[in-house]
Amino acid sequence: MKLVRFGPAGAEKPGIIDKDGAIRDLSGIVPDIAGEALTAAGLNRIRAVDPASLPLAPAGARLGPCVGGVRHFVAVGLNYVDHAHETGLPIPEEPILFNKAPNCIVGPNDDVILPKTHQKVDWEVEIAFVIGDRAENVEKDGALSHVAGVCICNDVSERHFQVERGGQWMKGKGCPTFGPLGPWLVTLDEIPDLQNLGMWLDVNGERKQTGSTSTMIFDIEYLVSYISDFLTLDPGDVVTTGTPPGVGMGMKPPQYLKAGDVVSLGIDLLGEQRQTVVPYGG
Repeated sequence: MKLVRFGPAGAEKPGIIDKDGAIRDLSGIVPDIAGEALTAAGLNRIRAVDPASLPLAPAGARLGPCVGGVRHFVAVGLNYVDHAHETGLPIPEEPILFNKAPNCIVGPNDDVILPKTHQKVDWEVEIAFVIGDRAENVEKDGALSHVAGVCICNDVSERHFQVERGGQWMKGKGCPTFGPLGPWLVTLDEIPDLQNLGMWLDVNGERKQTGSTSTMIFDIEYLVSYISDFLTLDPGDVVTTGTPPGVGMGMKPPQYLKAGDVVSLGIDLLGEQRQTVVPYGG
């Protein structure tokens, strides 16, 4: 299934993509693509419905983030060999974890707002997974049974905040609008091989990132198990899993986003995003 949330920001309704690519309204079946609806039982309840029996969403409806009510928004750093090389940092022996603020999550095509004191705003195409059934100290074998689905995340990052302001990476990762998610939450039965998906990102039509989930250092199954040793992952929690090479900070000379830039990105089977970068407006 491809699950979506549509409508005005803060008032999104749950939806599902039908066989013709249209959005059908699921609000008569589940209250949101969040929490209990993402458990195995909740997803089975949605699967039992014929999308053609559901009302169509309004034409041109805005797509919101594909999951709501996120409590944990965890990110994995330096999880692609070639990206670690371009940053000049060693290959991690264990996953590097940091937090993104859940309130930085926006829709896949919403504007990205430059922070008031920004200097070095960067892009990162990533695959994120969303927890279905609660995960706490789970074994690697079978860990994917705790995943409701996967989606695209643009892990927007302010490198001056992240690298030069001291302390945790979260300083440059959780600014408002720095977490576009979607367009769809795609359930795992739609994806033959999670670890063989092509990824790309363009800025103003120029290709910046080309990669594949096949070059991840720690795969998604391992990450579910590993992270669940340190915190409990509840239904609707999001983990974004790192980026392939081609980020702005790794270029010579470095390149960063400015107002008016358009960022487009996609992952095989997961759709595409498109954001316009806009100045801080208070």
